[in-house]
Amino acid sequence: MDERTAEILKRFRESWTATEDFIDHLLCIPDFERLKPVRQFMNELKQDGGENFFRLGTSIHMLVISRSVNQGLRKDQKWIRIEAFDSDFEVIFRDGDNIYRKYIVTDLRDIRVTKLLQTLKSTLVD
Repeated sequence: MDERTAEILKRFRESWTATEDFIDHLLCIPDFERLKPVRQFMNELKQDGGENFFRLGTSIHMLVISRSVNQGLRKDQKWIRIEAFDSDFEVIFRDGDNIYRKYIVTDLRDIRVTKLLQTLKSTLVD
């Protein structure tokens, strides 16, 4: 493995650790119990090797999945946002102001979410 690839994987994995820690902290707060399925979804993604393909981040109660090497997203970078509501999740695939797909799902294992992850996975790391 070359140095660039090793550095990308390191940054991806660090983002998972930081995001897991942040969400675990939020789960201790009663109003954020709705994030439990998001945390389970993260566990399943990680079991499938997701930490080798995606960077994770958060915006309070939203999970952000990207292929960005660095924290923060440029307008031209594609990403998936998962926002947890009481019993549903809003899943959006976008870059900048462009929304490519937007779904309301009750289960994050919905095939539409899986397809969005596959589409994101096929984009270049940058």
